[in-house]
Amino acid sequence: MEARPFLLLSLSVLFFMYPTNAQMPGFVSIDCGGKENFTDDIGIEWIPDDQFNYGETANIVVANETQKQYMTLRHFPADNRKYCYTLNVLTRTRYLVRTTFLYGNFDNNNVYPKFDLSLGATHWSTIVISDVNTIEVRELIFLTSFPTISVCLSNATTGKPFVSTLELRPFNGSIYYTDYENQFFLSTSARINFGADSDAPVRYPDDPFDRIWESDSLKKANYLVDVAAGTKKISTIMPIDVNRNERPPQKVMQTAVVGTSGVLTYRLNLDGFPGFGWACTYFAEIEDLSPSETRKFRLVLPGAPDITKAAVNIQENAQGKDRLYEPGMPNISLPFILSFQFQKTSDSSRGPLLSAMEINKYLRINDGSLDGTVISNLVSHYSAADWAQEGGDPCLPVPWSWVQCNSDPRPRIVSIFLSRKNLTGNVPLELTKLTGLVELLLDGNSLTGPIPDFAGCGNLKIIHLEDNQLSGELPSSLADLHDLKELYLQNNSLSGTVPISLLKKNLILNYSGNINLHKGGNPRSHMKLIIGSSVGAAMLLIAIIASYLFMHKGAEKNYKEEKLPPPLPVHGLVSSLGDVATEASHFFAFSEIEDATKNFERKIGSGGFGVVYYGKMKDGKEIAVKVLTSNSYQGKREFSNEVTLLSRIHHRNLVQFLGCCQEEGKNILVYEYMHNGTLKEHLYGPLTRERSISWLKRLEIAEDAAKGIEYLHTGCVPTIIHRDLKSSNILLDKHMRAKVSDFGLSKLAVDGAAHVSSVVRGTVGYLDPEYYASQQLTDKSDVYSFGVILLELISGQEAISNESFGVNCRNIVQWAKTHIESGDIQGIIDPLLRNEFEIQSVWKIAEKAMMCVQSHGNMRPSMVEVLKEVQDAILIERGAEVRREDNSGDMSRGSIHTSINIGSTDPGVAEPLVSLDESIVHPR
Repeated sequence: MEARPFLLLSLSVLFFMYPTNAQMPGFVSIDCGGKENFTDDIGIEWIPDDQFNYGETANIVVANETQKQYMTLRHFPADNRKYCYTLNVLTRTRYLVRTTFLYGNFDNNNVYPKFDLSLGATHWSTIVISDVNTIEVRELIFLTSFPTISVCLSNATTGKPFVSTLELRPFNGSIYYTDYENQFFLSTSARINFGADSDAPVRYPDDPFDRIWESDSLKKANYLVDVAAGTKKISTIMPIDVNRNERPPQKVMQTAVVGTSGVLTYRLNLDGFPGFGWACTYFAEIEDLSPSETRKFRLVLPGAPDITKAAVNIQENAQGKDRLYEPGMPNISLPFILSFQFQKTSDSSRGPLLSAMEINKYLRINDGSLDGTVISNLVSHYSAADWAQEGGDPCLPVPWSWVQCNSDPRPRIVSIFLSRKNLTGNVPLELTKLTGLVELLLDGNSLTGPIPDFAGCGNLKIIHLEDNQLSGELPSSLADLHDLKELYLQNNSLSGTVPISLLKKNLILNYSGNINLHKGGNPRSHMKLIIGSSVGAAMLLIAIIASYLFMHKGAEKNYKEEKLPPPLPVHGLVSSLGDVATEASHFFAFSEIEDATKNFERKIGSGGFGVVYYGKMKDGKEIAVKVLTSNSYQGKREFSNEVTLLSRIHHRNLVQFLGCCQEEGKNILVYEYMHNGTLKEHLYGPLTRERSISWLKRLEIAEDAAKGIEYLHTGCVPTIIHRDLKSSNILLDKHMRAKVSDFGLSKLAVDGAAHVSSVVRGTVGYLDPEYYASQQLTDKSDVYSFGVILLELISGQEAISNESFGVNCRNIVQWAKTHIESGDIQGIIDPLLRNEFEIQSVWKIAEKAMMCVQSHGNMRPSMVEVLKEVQDAILIERGAEVRREDNSGDMSRGSIHTSINIGSTDPGVAEPLVSLDESIVHPR
C-alpha cells in the first residue's frame, strides 16, 4: 500500500492528506484559510488547513484573480511568537517548498505587512508586501536531513503575518544536486521561459515537478529590459529530448528567442543578490539549419571578460537537433542587477539562441540551536498543550515564547518559563540535560515526584519549583550548583532535612509550606535569606528593601568616588522657553556670541529661518551661529522646538548642538561648524566646479545621513520626525562625513499613534504628497524626502527645476521615474561621475529611491531598510573599485582558469574559481 503523507500543523493537531492519481505522489498543496478539498484547473489537489487552531482566516476578493486557493488566507497576531506549518518529508530527498502571499487588504487597514519567513532555524526571506493585488512567491530547493520540516512566520514589523498557500514538491534523481547541498539551500531568484507565447507561466502538468517557469513576455518593473533590437521569438511542435540533469519541461524547450542581429541582451533584478548562486542556461536547436549554416555564440557578462573565450554550438554540444544542452554554473558570484549578453562569433551565420534560464541563490543553512533535540523530546510529553506546539527551532530565528536563548552562533537555551502551564507528572528529565540553563521556572503546576539531579546544569542561578506537589528529599547536588542564587521550593510535599551544604550557600532559599521539611544543623552563613515559616513573604520584602537601599547608597558612593564632571552650567533661559531651560546643554551670553563671530562678521549661510555666521570660541572651537530672523510667535516656537529636540538627541550623524542664546531680542542657536558646507553645494552648487564628489563618496554621504534619520525614527522615544529633509540640510565636516541639521520644523510622534496631525510645513520638491493632502505626518514623510535626496545624489539635479527635466516636468521624482521604469538608468546619471561607478550599485539606489517616493506612505520602506540598501550598494561599489584597481595593475589572469565547473568549497565565503566559459564547454 502506498504510504500516506501527512502534515502536522504546529500550534494545532495532526491530520492526514490523501494523494490522488491526478497528481505526482508526494505533492502537498495547502489552501491556507480554506474550508474544503478541491482540485484546481491544472489537476492539483488542494487541502485546507482548517484544523489549524491558531490565527484567523479571511476571505479576499482581488481583481482578475479567479484561482480558489488565493481567495482565502490565514493570518496571525503581530506578536513575539512564530507560527509554523510542519510537514512530513522523506529524508535525504530533494524538495521544492513554495509559499505565496496575496494581501488583498484582508484586514481593511491598507497597512502593507512586512514579516519574516524561515525554514526551520534558517531565515529564508523577509516578506515585504507592496501591492494589494500582487502575489508574492518564495521558493526554496533543499535536501532533507530530518523526517519533518517547519515553515514559520514571525517578526512582523508592520501589519500581520499571513500566508495564502504552502506547497511541497519532491524531486527525484540528481535534479539540483550540488556539492554544497548539506551547507546551503537554493533560493529561487529567476526561472524564465524565453520565447513564451503568452504571459502565463509554464507549470504542472507540463512540468511534472510543478516548477513555475515565468514568461519572458511578462511585464513588470525591471524584468528582462534592455532587449536588443532584432530579438525574435521562435517555436516548434517537434518533441524535444529533455532527459538531462534538471529536466526542464518540453513545453519550455519548444520555444526560444534568437538574436537575428547577432546579439541577445537582457537585464533583470535578482532577488536576494548580490551573492553566490547556482545558474543554468537551457538550449535546444529548434530551427532547421542547412549544412552550410552554423550557430555559434558566446556568453558575455559585464566586468567578466574571460567568459567570452569559449563558444557554444548547440547541436554539437547536445549531439543533435531537438536535444537539450544545459551548461551549468554551480558556484558563481552574481550582482543584484544582472546584465548579460549572448553574442554570435565571427564564423557563425546565425545569431544566438536561448530557451530558458534558471538562477538560484545559495542560502546558508543554519544548523540550529544545540538544545534542539533535547527540547523536542521534552515537548513530545505535552504534545496537546498550547505552549508545546510553536514549531521550528526553539531559538532561531526567533525563540519560542517560553524559552530564552543566548546569542551564540549556535545558541543554547538559558531560561525556561513554564509557570502555571498545567504540567503534570515528574519534572521532565530533559531539563537536566540543558547544560546552558540559567533560569528555570516551573512554579504553579501539578508536578509530582522527586526533584531531579541538576548537576549537569552548572550555570543554574534561579530555580522556581514552588506551588507544585513535589515529594521526597532535597538532593544534596543542589549545593554543587556554584552560581545558584535563588531556590524557591515552598508549598510542596517535600520531606527530610535541608542539606547543611545548601544552607551554607549564599542564596535566597524559600522552603515554607513543606510541613515535613526541616532545617538541619545551625551552620554559619554569609548574606543568605532562609524562609521556612509563615512570615517568609514579609522577610523577603524586608530583604528586597534592604538590598535596594544598600545598592542605592553604593551608587551614590561610586558617583562621588569617580569624581564625575559636573554638568555644563545652565544660566536660565527666559520664560518663553519654559521647561526647555532645564534640558539645554549650554546657554551662551550674547557677548560671547559677539566675540566669537567678531560682531557677526562672516556670513556662511542663510535661508527662511535666518542667517548663519562663522564663529570661533576663545578655546579655538569653531562654531556655526544661527540667528533666527523672525521674532514672531511662530519664530519663537520654532526656536523653542529646536532647542527642545536638540537638547535630548545625540548622534554622530546629527549636527552637534552646543547651546543657545536668547538676549537682546534675538533667538540664537549654536552648533558645531561643518567645514565643507552642504550636500546641495557639492551636487549642483558652486563647489561642483572645483571637484565633483565620486559615486562612492555620495553613497557614504547617503549612509551617514540615513543613520542620522534612522536614529531619529527608532532611537528616540518618542520618535522624532524631521519634516524638512533636503540636500541643503545635510552638512559635511572636514572629512566629508555627513550630518543632518535643522530641526526647527521637526515633530515628536505620540507613542502609539500612527501619525501626527500637523499644519503642512516643509520644502517644495521634498514634501511628501500624502502628508500635503492629508496633513497627517508620519516617519514615512521623511522617507519620501530622503528618496528625493537619493535621486539628487544619482543625477546631480535639483529637486525642482524649470529647465532640467524637459517640457511639462519640473519635479525630479516624475522625471527620474520615467527613465527608471523604462530601464534607462543612464538617462539620469550625473555626467560628472564620468562612468566611474558600478551600474549595479546605481540601480540598487535608484530602485530604492523609487520605493521611497511611492505615493502612499505604507508602501514606502522604513529608514532601517533604506540604510541597509545603501550599505549593500556601498559593498558593491567598493568591490568594483578594488577590481578596477586590480585591472589597472600588471596582473596575470591565467590563474582564473585553474578549475573547471567547480567553485570555491564555500560559496558563501570565497570568490568562485569557475570561469563561465569553461562551464559552458564542460556541461555537468
